[in-house]
Amino acid sequence: MSVRTEGGEAPISVPVTVHAESFGKPQKIDAATEPSASLSEPRTDLSDADRTRVKTVTRPTSDFSKAENFEAMSAGAATSIAPVNQDSFSQFSGNLSFDEEGSFRLGKALFQKLWVSSPSSTQASDGLGPLYNARACQTCHIRDGRGHPPDGKADATSMFLRLARAPKTDAEKAAIAAHDVLNFPDPVYGRQLQDSAVVGLPAEGRMVISYTEEPVTLKGGDVVSLRRPSYSVADLGYGPLGTDTTISPRVTQAMTGLGLIEAIHPGDILAHADPDDRDGDGISGRAAIVRDPVTGEKVLGRFGWKAQSATVRQQSADAFVTDIGISTPLSKNSHGDCTQAQTACLGMADGVQARLGDTEAPDPVLDLVTFYAENLAVPARRKASFSDILAGKKLFYETGCIACHTPKFVTRRDAANKAHAFQLIWPYSDFLLHDMGEGLADGQGVGEASGREWRTPPLWGIGLTKTVSGHTFFLHDGRARNLTEAILWHGGEGQTARDRFADLEKADRQALVTFLESL
Repeated sequence: MSVRTEGGEAPISVPVTVHAESFGKPQKIDAATEPSASLSEPRTDLSDADRTRVKTVTRPTSDFSKAENFEAMSAGAATSIAPVNQDSFSQFSGNLSFDEEGSFRLGKALFQKLWVSSPSSTQASDGLGPLYNARACQTCHIRDGRGHPPDGKADATSMFLRLARAPKTDAEKAAIAAHDVLNFPDPVYGRQLQDSAVVGLPAEGRMVISYTEEPVTLKGGDVVSLRRPSYSVADLGYGPLGTDTTISPRVTQAMTGLGLIEAIHPGDILAHADPDDRDGDGISGRAAIVRDPVTGEKVLGRFGWKAQSATVRQQSADAFVTDIGISTPLSKNSHGDCTQAQTACLGMADGVQARLGDTEAPDPVLDLVTFYAENLAVPARRKASFSDILAGKKLFYETGCIACHTPKFVTRRDAANKAHAFQLIWPYSDFLLHDMGEGLADGQGVGEASGREWRTPPLWGIGLTKTVSGHTFFLHDGRARNLTEAILWHGGEGQTARDRFADLEKADRQALVTFLESL
């Protein structure tokens, strides 16, 4: 069976049911894919013929006269071809089996589930907090799309503040170097500021943002105003923050295509890394190596703003415990992010029910939510073959944007879920860490990532942000109010591409943005 769409005919593979034991298995970094080893080692999941085919199909194009084969199918056979509307990020992968669709729907129900505080008569849903940011996953990931800064109506549920300090001692530095920890939490407030709490407990505080406007003049005299944010915390409920605690704002990211990202072979991501900039192009993407919490092995981080998570399952478990205060088999702290200094919080009842298991969200809750997150489909491209889109695509390549926003990959043949296996995908990201300059720096180190480094975010689906999320705020803290502002905030390794964009004629700048809006 095949589907004819703009940009070519995409083969649809026969899907198979994925069992719980296959969820969230990270790919171990072996000798062939260690950052210090040769990056030219072949993928072990491919035959020689496959390897040649993959190399050919993922090579950046130089022909902008027409759309590339299958370009409109951004996620291969997993692409959603549903009509474009506010639910465009909430469709299931196009190649799931009937049984898998059932698992997806169960996962969606759990993703939308509202948790309540303990004790409660609804024993399968209690355990909220005691300190928390949201009562459901969907509260932060509104319609599975991109979050936004508060709009003045106490709406901070899709944006939060990460709290951390740098290592102080040799032992702490060694722990980070060994990938045993990512950083160190605030001694009182923990790893994240929780702006909500159960009855009888004060919340930790609330985020305060102020902006200053900074004009930027582009070629032709057009002036764009960039807003520079400043962050603080008000109404602290447990005394002052640590004097060396850093505050990093983060909006929630769109959730489409996560399982396909996990199915990219680590060798293909590492092949784009150039930490010492040996080719002299000013781009020195670095791999984020993290320690898998289950196996203890060093693996490639690829999720989160600083690539701090290796798998969708890990990212989901971290969100459960930190954002909602719900324990899972992967993160069993039933009091969430409460610290030893917050004795009242630790004294609150939790939602663990012995008859259900030793966590508040026992199996198979995390498995089903993970499956849902792994199989939220990327929407098909719009107008990929139109002349104005192709003109903007050419400029995107020529300005150097693809040095970090790698257009395409072919996923592993041996992916845990056959729906993700051997798919030509177009995420427009290298999933590496890049120094983005002082303007975007948050000053907070996270594992391998410094306070100036961010993971290249994928761009697929970015043009539907307004349709799905009702806004056009971009970057890690939503400071950019549109795509032009987002580009102009690029510094560091992105400075050259940013300057080339600023030096384009107005019509060419618009063409490049129009291309991005088609993704």
